[in-house]
Amino acid sequence: MNINEILQKVKNGEISVEEAEKLIRFEPIIDLGYANLDGNREARQGFPETVYCVGKPLETLTGIFASLYEANGRVLGTRCTIEQAEVLAEAFPDIFYDAVSGVVILGERSVRSEGNICIISAGTSDMRVSEEAALTCEFFGSKVNRIYDCGVSGIHRLLSKVDIISEANCVIVAAGMEGALASVVGGLVSVPVIAVPTSVGYGASYGGLAAFLSMVNSCANGISVVNIDNGYGAAYNACMINRLAL
Repeated sequence: MNINEILQKVKNGEISVEEAEKLIRFEPIIDLGYANLDGNREARQGFPETVYCVGKPLETLTGIFASLYEANGRVLGTRCTIEQAEVLAEAFPDIFYDAVSGVVILGERSVRSEGNICIISAGTSDMRVSEEAALTCEFFGSKVNRIYDCGVSGIHRLLSKVDIISEANCVIVAAGMEGALASVVGGLVSVPVIAVPTSVGYGASYGGLAAFLSMVNSCANGISVVNIDNGYGAAYNACMINRLAL
């Protein structure tokens, strides 16, 4: 049943308001044969389903985007390759694609701009991850302040932005190498810090593992850590925190 059918049943007295609420929250599943899409995730969790583009065949990606767009009016995709973006652009000429982060958006890029999330990256090499976080936050309706290229090798760059950082409801820190920036920021602010270790660094960084271990072992309070390069996951959590602060 779609929402109109459910509401009609409530009107006719066939089901209760409580039963209708359950149906609206947990249905429908959009069965495409090759994918089962969660068309009502936004009603249930507050944010619509996002498409993780990695590994998805080109012939199925367009169908997934079309179905989610029909259900929600807009779609966010992450880790989209240039080849995938070109195929999507043929089907949806107005689609937005950011080649740096791999974020692709069908429909409005932002319907609201509420609260304040500050996103800090250690270096410009971390922008792939920090922009994934920033664009995701904006898609989910949060206001974003970007502070990029402020790593610990020139700490005065960060300190010159403390007034901006201190106004945020939540801070995301993306850093590779030894990942020290998260601890520094954690010692400066009174709000949650979500640390994102990036895979930026030379051999002994082990693809971001060194930064991850540094962040997860931080002595600074209020720091939580997501997976390596997971800007999307950091953004999702930050948006939940930002909403609580509104």
